[in-house]
Amino acid sequence: MSLASAKMNFMDEDASSGSGDDANVVDGNKHQPGIPSNSGRRKRSRKATGDAIVDAMLEIAAASKMRANAIVKSEYRFSISKCIKVLDEMLGIDQQIYFLALDLFENANARETFISLKNTSAEMDDFDLELDELELTAAAAGYHYYSSITKQPCHSLSPSKGCGFMAEVLNGHGVVFQEMFRMDKNVFHKLCDILRQRGMLRDTAGVMIEEQLGIFLNIIGHNERNRVIQERFHHSGETISRHFNNVLKAVKSLSREFLLTPNPSTPPEILGNNRFYPYFQDCIGVIGGMHIPAQVPAKDQSRFRNKKGVLSQNVLAACTLDLQFIFIYPGWEGSAAGSRVLRAVLDDPHQNFPHIPEDKYFLVDTGYANMKGFIAPFEGVRYHIHEYRGANQLPRNARELFNHRHSSLSNVIQRSFHVLKTRFPILKVAPQYAFHTQRDIVIAACVLHNYIRRECKNDWLFSSMEGMTVDEPPDVDEHTDIGLVSSVHDQVAFSMRESISAEMWNHFMNAWDQW
Repeated sequence: MSLASAKMNFMDEDASSGSGDDANVVDGNKHQPGIPSNSGRRKRSRKATGDAIVDAMLEIAAASKMRANAIVKSEYRFSISKCIKVLDEMLGIDQQIYFLALDLFENANARETFISLKNTSAEMDDFDLELDELELTAAAAGYHYYSSITKQPCHSLSPSKGCGFMAEVLNGHGVVFQEMFRMDKNVFHKLCDILRQRGMLRDTAGVMIEEQLGIFLNIIGHNERNRVIQERFHHSGETISRHFNNVLKAVKSLSREFLLTPNPSTPPEILGNNRFYPYFQDCIGVIGGMHIPAQVPAKDQSRFRNKKGVLSQNVLAACTLDLQFIFIYPGWEGSAAGSRVLRAVLDDPHQNFPHIPEDKYFLVDTGYANMKGFIAPFEGVRYHIHEYRGANQLPRNARELFNHRHSSLSNVIQRSFHVLKTRFPILKVAPQYAFHTQRDIVIAACVLHNYIRRECKNDWLFSSMEGMTVDEPPDVDEHTDIGLVSSVHDQVAFSMRESISAEMWNHFMNAWDQW
């Protein structure tokens, strides 16, 4: 091939390359370009690569935007607020299903099932799927929605109604009121009157004191998140938070009034029971501890991790035999022993621990020392109630008999804790609040506990504990603080315990009918 033809072929190939430089116009005439240089080819290559990268980035951005829109649309469709709105619009829904559904809405799968059931047009009577617990409750709620049981008495709540959620609860069925606000209506109204008359709370343009207290009780009584309360009461998150803190401060300020001073006379619970009288006639109450889950900064977590490995605050409490709290001291690290907390309280007069009259005492469990004013069980001897069951249930000596009756009587502190946590489940979890707020919630809950006990002796939760025993070990260390024992060793307290156990055993040996 000649040089001229080769050159022509190269020019033809280059001219059809589609680069966009196939013609240069000079004075209106077209001229074929010469052979392109290496630098020109590199420039075109970089430009083509750059264009490709830009196109790819635009495609990625468009795909990402579409995906984000799809996620947002999906999240809104199955959001908690959307589910609550649908639930509140239902007629005739069973009360138990309503509250179960609120808890289940924390689960994304349950929300999707619930909304899907609402939108389907299938006949619910033929609904025959294998469902787990979460989906089954959502299905039940969906079934009630389609069934529209309007002929039966309605004890449900509809926050979206025009009359408002609070108005409907206040005027609605008493059982629903108890479930929502954890107390009877008359007790609730009396508490509102106290807070209003003493100026502890005030009505605002949009939120009356009744609603402020209702918000607070709904949160601690169901451990509800702020966003759920927003939907239920139709207020902003800031409004919910502000009124929660205002009520918390007001209720806490009632602690000096509602945390009782121990009565020096013999409690009727002892007088009326010959298993305890006259042996414990000088007992004025029981002291114990409980651990409440806590949220603390990372730097403090080692101190707040208890023996079970759970982050908690150690709460020291004293109560009467009538299930009312005398003293409450929250906020200690979960790793602190109960005896250490008690020693700190007794050494600090600013803690206002109640005065113990002469010759009177509190019962304490195995985690505390036996000393003046505090009678503990015998160490190294079975103590807890469950240890006296089965073939070896009868006590074999005076110390075992003393420990069994001591445990039976001091079980009142565990029953008090049980009622407190059942009424206010926020105490069973680590709430998302600053630690000082977590501590104040414990105090406020105990104040409300005592207030309800004083105003409503037949309260359903207190009534459920009559004659019952909470058979679970206390949340304290089983080993006494040795330093406390040696430093405050009191022979009088030990002699008193020996005397009580000897008298008890003597009577027991002569009256086997009751032990």
